[in-house]
Amino acid sequence: MTEKIYGYARVSTRQQDLARQLDLLDGYGCHKIYTEKISGAHTNRAELNKLKKRVKASDQVLIESFSRLGRSTKDLIDLVSFFEEKGVKVISIKENFDTQTPQGKLMMTVFQAFSQFERDIIVERTREGLDSARARGKIGGRPRVDQQLVQQAVTMYYEQAYPVDVICERTGLKKATVYRYLQEVKKQEAFTTIEHALP
Repeated sequence: MTEKIYGYARVSTRQQDLARQLDLLDGYGCHKIYTEKISGAHTNRAELNKLKKRVKASDQVLIESFSRLGRSTKDLIDLVSFFEEKGVKVISIKENFDTQTPQGKLMMTVFQAFSQFERDIIVERTREGLDSARARGKIGGRPRVDQQLVQQAVTMYYEQAYPVDVICERTGLKKATVYRYLQEVKKQEAFTTIEHALP
């Protein structure tokens, strides 16, 4: 079976132009290029989903850069792993990255380590922020909110870049509640930064 090269190009808004990415991908002889004008924060990207269904073993997926494919480090790792499991090579032109070379495999290992580090830091900051807010009496006098859902919501926002609408839908929390807790975490981060700067 002849391998095929599929391109994927994306910009975040309808006002942005795909021409630069398309010109670059065209030069590599792509069999088909999937294009989208949608924020990477959206979990449901129709053209990317079509690409995932179409590729077969020995095919290649070509992107201009990592940022065009993944909305976060974790998302990029998940997508590359998905294609790898199907026997599909992922190539990023800007980063000179090929998932099936030793250098590419090493880079993915480094990405995975950093992604886990990011998750650990976010969880730690979330807990510190909520604990600090409770200690200052900032959280109280309202109907009690499930703290596990709060932590899940904050983690989804910071780690996975989900929009608040999606977070509310998946956790069942109200927008006002999510924004309130996000604000508390941001205040705690700012307080910690000032405290560390003091002599």
